[in-house]
Amino acid sequence: MVKGFKMRLFPGQEAEYEKRHNALWPEMKDMIHAYGGTNYSIFLDRETLTLFGYIEIEDEARWAKGADTAINRKWWDFMADIMETNPDNSPVSKDLQLVFHLD
Repeated sequence: MVKGFKMRLFPGQEAEYEKRHNALWPEMKDMIHAYGGTNYSIFLDRETLTLFGYIEIEDEARWAKGADTAINRKWWDFMADIMETNPDNSPVSKDLQLVFHLD
């Protein structure tokens, strides 16, 4: 199953966002894989500061459980100063509808 979603950066945080993801914690990588996530990519539209995420997951329910892990919540707290977040520091994220996929 593939998922697409979008989020937004605060102005001027493009380089910091990329820097933090280039140094993604090993524990976050492990959590993503443990909850069925693979082939994870995030793209930036520099004109709108919109981030477009793409991830392949094994199961929606399993993937959703990863949000409640301690390491994920720690990552949300770490990222909250550079992007739009909800009151719990989770990123403001909107799922995108898949309209075409080709292997």
